[in-house]
This record gives sequence, structure tokens and C-alpha cells, in this order.
Amino acid sequence: MGSTALSWIGDRSTSDVVVRLRTQEGRDEWFYCHSLILVEKSKYFGDRLSENWPTCQIIDSRNCVEVYCQESDFDHHVNFLRLLYVAIDGSSDDIWHGVKNALGILRVAVELGSPKIVSGCVNFLEAVPWEEAEEQEILRIIPRMGSQAEPILARLQPVNPLLIRRVFLSAIQFATSSPASVMNDLKTSAQEQLEYMLTEDDDAPLLTADDEIKSVVKECLKGLFSRFNKLLDDLLCKSVESVSESGRVQSLQSYLSDMSWACQILSKLEIMFEFVYSWVDSSDKILQVVEQACTAVEIIEIKLKVIEVAAKVLEAIGYGTVILPTAKRLHMVKVWLPFVRVTKPFIDSVTTNYEDTGLKIDAEQWQSLESSFVSIVLALPSGDQAEILTEWLGNEHIRYPDFTEAFEVWCYRSKVAKRRLADIKGNHDMINTS
Repeated sequence: MGSTALSWIGDRSTSDVVVRLRTQEGRDEWFYCHSLILVEKSKYFGDRLSENWPTCQIIDSRNCVEVYCQESDFDHHVNFLRLLYVAIDGSSDDIWHGVKNALGILRVAVELGSPKIVSGCVNFLEAVPWEEAEEQEILRIIPRMGSQAEPILARLQPVNPLLIRRVFLSAIQFATSSPASVMNDLKTSAQEQLEYMLTEDDDAPLLTADDEIKSVVKECLKGLFSRFNKLLDDLLCKSVESVSESGRVQSLQSYLSDMSWACQILSKLEIMFEFVYSWVDSSDKILQVVEQACTAVEIIEIKLKVIEVAAKVLEAIGYGTVILPTAKRLHMVKVWLPFVRVTKPFIDSVTTNYEDTGLKIDAEQWQSLESSFVSIVLALPSGDQAEILTEWLGNEHIRYPDFTEAFEVWCYRSKVAKRRLADIKGNHDMINTS
């Protein structure tokens, strides 16, 4: 009512109260205010200026209310006093001057009991974006303020698991749908977030995959591999005349990147089996396409990407993550070993002689690939091992992959094989006799 006719804060001609802000560091400032506004909008000042409160100190012929605060909160108290004179109706959000100031004012408003300013701060903070540091400050401060500040935390609350599943399923369908190249950045982002959702770091994975989730992922990857195989067939017969050669190359590179990412997802879900089988069955076709391509920088990148995916497949086979029959394991060695041993020195040479290609060789990847080959070879029948080692010892690329370890183990096993089997047979006969 009458408050609208009153002047602004600091108007001595109409003020009847002095608010004295003081800090432990010795700061002491006076603000000329109006009791009608203070009492109406702040419980703290209403209590201090009520008849039930002991007589107030008098300063400059006016009642004086002292407020003590930390030096770091002094400006927030000043802003709070000024906001008591402002109509807070949501139309002037710029009055808060950012998240940090709004948090400070909110603390003061809660402490001094001003529901309208609290509501205004909450509405502002709930609506605006936060930086990382501001978000941490909100998490530190807001939970101690009770239900009145809870809306601010709505975006930080744990999400319903059902909603998480829906997001994941939508994302996996988009990430494996082979969208147009103009959406590659969106697809890459979706793939990164899907991997993050399944990653266990300082926190538990956002999603724990059950049979339904795994089934959907399998179907999505099955569709991706089907389209990949169709592209391989098109490239082999060159039946897609409407697509330029560079367009085909880009498509192949995109599919291979998706395959590499898929290996990460499938490994986390422990469902690599079908992908490995599909890659094994397509290996001859993949290498035929790559070998027919020219030697442009883009093709070098494709060869690197092919090796990247093949390395993950061979690792799954070599370390028993996926169990394959002997014939398929032997086939993988015979198909990929010649390609890898020729490609590595070629890529090393290109990247050494043409540093401006921007290509990077991952030494750990080459080492992992070599270890996978050794593991697969050592798990083959001894006769197959002998065949592979014979070819290796006569090959000009003997240094990579290095089968020295496999050669040593094969020699030892071969030398002691008769004695071992004889001992086993003897023990068996003794058991039967007794």
C-alpha cells in the first residue's frame, strides 16, 4: 500500500531506520531505509523492529538495526537491501547480475527471511545455465536451504532408470543408423556418450545392460554390418555409378570408424561374439576392397582404420573372449598376417617421408596386434604352428609380427611332446591296472 509511495534506499528525507552492516574485519556502513518496507519483506527486520523486541539503538534520530556478516558476504547484503525496494515479479532477471551474485543474495535472503527475494533467486537460478564451478557451488550451498530451494537442484537429480533406457535405446539406433555425412559430428557425439553411459569410472555406469538392451544393440550392429557388407559389394563390382570414388572412400572410412566404436560398446556389454563372426566372414572381402584401392592419403587412413578394427577382433580371439573353431582361427591368421606385415612398413615409410600427412601411428596398437597374433598361433595345433613359423622364418618382413616367442614355445612343446604323452599314457595304464 503505502510502500509504493516511499522513496528509494538511502533517501534520508523519508527514511526512519538505519541498517548498520558490520563485519569482523571492521567494516561499518550505514544504510538509510524505511521500516514499512523492511517489516513487510523481511522477517528478520520485522522481528527486530517489532514492539516485542528490546529497544533498538538510535542513530541519527532513527531506529538502528545492526546486521553482522562476513566480509565476503558484505556486497550480497547490500544488494539484498536494495532488492527490498524492487518489484520482483520475474520480469527483471538482470537484477541478479549472474549466478554467483544470485547465490550470495539467496543465502542472505534465507538468513534474513525474505520469501519474495528467495523465490526470485530460486526462479532465476533454476532457469539459467551454470558453469562447472557454479554448479559445484550450488551443490555445496543449496541442499542446506531446505525445500524452498529444492527446484534449483531439479536438473541435478538422479534420472529415472526407465528414462535412461529410453535415451540409450534412441541413441544406439541413431549412432548405428549410418546417417548422412552432414550429421557425422552428431553421430560421433552420440557414440561418445553411449560409451560414457556404459563406463565405470569413479561412479557406477549410468546404465546396467540387461538382455533386452543387449538384444537391441545386437540388432542395431547387425544392421550396421549389413549395410557395410553392401558397400563392400558395391565397391567390388563398382555398380554404384551415382557415387563418386571419393564418396565411396568416405563412406568406407565412416563405416570402419563405426565398427571400431562398436567394438568398444560390445566389449563393455560382453557380446562381441556375433561381431567377430561377421568380421571373420567378411575379412576376405574387406581386404580385397582395400587392396584394389589406390595409395592416396585417404586409403592409408582406411588401412589404418581396418587394422584398428582387425586388432580388436584378433584380440578378442587371441585371449579367448570369443571362442572360434580351429579352422576359423587359422583362417584369420592366414588372411590378416600378410596384410599386416606389409602394411606396417608401408605406413611407417609414408608417415616418415611425408610428415604433413597428419597420420599418427599408435605403437601400443601395433604391439597389441602382434601379441594377439602370437596368442592365436600358440593356440593352434602344432602342425599348423609349424606351417606358420616356416613361412615366417622365410619372409622378408620377419621383424613384424615377431613370432620369436611362438617359435620358442613351439620348439619346447615339440621336443617334450613324446615324453609328456608317454608319461600320461603310463599313468593312465597304472590307474587301469590298479
